[in-house]
Amino acid sequence: MGARKDTFRKILHYIRRYWFFVALSLLFAAATVALTLYFPILTGQAVDQILGPGRVNFDRILKILETAAVIIVLTAVSQWIMNVCNNRITYHVVQDIRRDAFAKLEILPLKYIDSHSYGDVVSRVIADVDQFADGLLMGFTQFFTGVMTIVGTLCFMVSIDIRITLVVVLITPISLFVASFIAKKSYSMFRLQSETRGEQTGLIEEAVGNQKVVQAFNHESRCQEQFDEINARLEKCSLRATFFSSLVNPSTRFVNSLVYTGVGIAGALSAIGGGISVGQLSSFLSYANQYTKPFNEISGVVTELQNAVACAARIFELIDEKPQVPDREDAKELHDVKGYVDLEHVYFSYDPKQKLIEDFNLSVKPGQRVAIVGPTGCGKTTLINLLMRFYDADSGRILVDGEDVMGVTRKSLRSNYGMVLQDTWLRNGTIRENIVMGKPDATEQEIREAAKASHADSFIRRLPNGYDTVITEDGGSLSQGQRQLLCITRVMLCLPPMLILDEATSSIDTRTEIRIQKAFARMMEGRTSFIVAHRLSTIREADVILVMRDGHIVEQGTHRELLAKKGFYAELYNSQFSGRS
Repeated sequence: MGARKDTFRKILHYIRRYWFFVALSLLFAAATVALTLYFPILTGQAVDQILGPGRVNFDRILKILETAAVIIVLTAVSQWIMNVCNNRITYHVVQDIRRDAFAKLEILPLKYIDSHSYGDVVSRVIADVDQFADGLLMGFTQFFTGVMTIVGTLCFMVSIDIRITLVVVLITPISLFVASFIAKKSYSMFRLQSETRGEQTGLIEEAVGNQKVVQAFNHESRCQEQFDEINARLEKCSLRATFFSSLVNPSTRFVNSLVYTGVGIAGALSAIGGGISVGQLSSFLSYANQYTKPFNEISGVVTELQNAVACAARIFELIDEKPQVPDREDAKELHDVKGYVDLEHVYFSYDPKQKLIEDFNLSVKPGQRVAIVGPTGCGKTTLINLLMRFYDADSGRILVDGEDVMGVTRKSLRSNYGMVLQDTWLRNGTIRENIVMGKPDATEQEIREAAKASHADSFIRRLPNGYDTVITEDGGSLSQGQRQLLCITRVMLCLPPMLILDEATSSIDTRTEIRIQKAFARMMEGRTSFIVAHRLSTIREADVILVMRDGHIVEQGTHRELLAKKGFYAELYNSQFSGRS
């Protein structure tokens, strides 16, 4: 209950920004209801003008019909303006929530992204917001008008006969009790439905994005089994949520029929006794029908609102996530970086129960080429994450040119690094747009020079539209090697003072790799370079090789020095070449 109240409070916070349209919507909702409820009075008055055969006051009836026509037109206009306001409120609120959710994704720590399914996150921002919008729109459209109709009809009925009105009031709580009981039951099921839908979206996203892997390892049947299992759970919780929510309408309709019956019997007895006229009885029956109708509509709205609130709760969970630690107010901008990098007594682990990097110390001078090698899970990629501040160290210090990275802005720190990883980073757009990502103001000549240096220019010019060829985020028809060359070109264009190369040539053929290595050699001249390598043949020329094991540097030196030691590095190196003739 507390969680739902908190969710409602947050929804109201977003709606409050558009108070003018809310006020306008309520105003025209009240006008619509008032005009609608005035119509039965005109009907009753018209009925009372028919006294018997040959005793019909046609002049009075004509005037009543003229008034009724004006009422109908005004009601239609009021309802149209109200709906326009409701749509404006709903889609502005949805726009704000989506913007805030996406903005939060931009500042969330990578720990959150790494620990949550991409599909579930996408489901929250897209599907859950859409479900919330549907419920919110229905709430504005029917909930307020329904409540006003109930209050208005009661007032009109009291003005006609208070005794018959008491019959209506006494039976009404039964309908409210039924709707409230079912709404509480359906909320938890709609919440489970939303979570399961997010889980399903995650599986579909993974399966579609990695379909080649799925087929290569004959994982289709297992993937289908996983989908069927989640789909069956989604079907089960969706059916239960729908079943309980569908009970509301027939239950309230049954109670409302009792109300109508009670009004009809009490009104007929009153009319026979001369308490009210036949026309007033006609108006009363019309009001009884209008009074009960909103209960059916509101019961449907409550069901939709339960779904909307359940979806909103998941969205707000994302929006309320703690962002990454912001830059300090006195954070400095890194300028004219030389390339000194020092790590002093650095400790870090992804899970406090599972230690990884402990008391890590390293000192790198400008222009040094530092290779980092070691078995899987030893901390190579973690070290890169710490250098770029994708993660912050648990303790210890990382310094660049003597400045603690915790005291400089992330933007200035990262702009001084150039990264080429084994996984390619491309986005929807032209080849040119992908290359200039780090330097948007680059000239055409600079772009082509960088492409020539990375040996990408030749294949780019062979594409249908050259540098204006549009590619998707997965590279489209480009090979893995060509995508890698584009990422290398991007770094060649910026040439920052520090470089991080993580198996940068792993997807490139041997002939091109030799040329790329020469280009890298030119690019690394005078620049501090960190080279994460699995193929040890590519790091023989490194100034210093760090051999990592279980988060520690166990050996350090040049290629020849480490081979001469016949230690762990020599063991790794020989294991790669022992099978070759």
